[in-house]
Amino acid sequence: MDKKRGEVYLVPIALADEGYDHLPLMIKNTIQKCDAFFVENLRTARRAFKKIDRSFDIDARLWFEIENKEENHLHDFNRMLAEGKTVGIVSESGCPGIADPGQKLVAAAQQQHYKVIPITGPNSILLALMASGMNGQHFNFVGYLPISTLEREKKIKELEKKCNTENCTIIFIETPYRNNPVFQSLISCLQKDTKLCIGHDITSPQEWIITKTIEAWKKETLELPKQPTIFLLGK
Repeated sequence: MDKKRGEVYLVPIALADEGYDHLPLMIKNTIQKCDAFFVENLRTARRAFKKIDRSFDIDARLWFEIENKEENHLHDFNRMLAEGKTVGIVSESGCPGIADPGQKLVAAAQQQHYKVIPITGPNSILLALMASGMNGQHFNFVGYLPISTLEREKKIKELEKKCNTENCTIIFIETPYRNNPVFQSLISCLQKDTKLCIGHDITSPQEWIITKTIEAWKKETLELPKQPTIFLLGK
């Protein structure tokens, strides 16, 4: 009888505490079949799984907290797969490997030809793009902008130029406590006819996704709460 091959499931987590109805039903069965989990944050992953399935036995699984140090866990990850274990990779919210940890572990699994199964789940990048009215055929996700105001404003101007010359949508995220400084940099640096979409607290009851020109945003008195927010630039 052939030895069971290890396999990897990429398990999405709700973007917001009230957003668990956005997760597919198959996640409940998926987490039950996993022997070990490599998670961005132990506390939030365990709490999330209990919300998904009250019967989930936390102590019956092996847990590894990867945070931003995936390379430190490659040995254990490879060992689990070599032993034929079913392994789950979980980020703190959203989809692992997409603007979140997981990519290095998945790359190791692919290199060794283990089966990798991504599970559908909420992703703020795609949800905001869908609702923005901007170009969904050609878009760039650029992660975070520089922290320094001068460097950030220089980067914003570079991104606007790219947006114009390539007719593409530029997408980026920010740490919630920097939402307002970033918004102020955007409205001060961008041309008045450039469109800015802001997606705020997506999948929560407080969600809103609004696209306006910079000229129109300047007429607003906007104070962004310290909640997850995503920004898109387009024409």
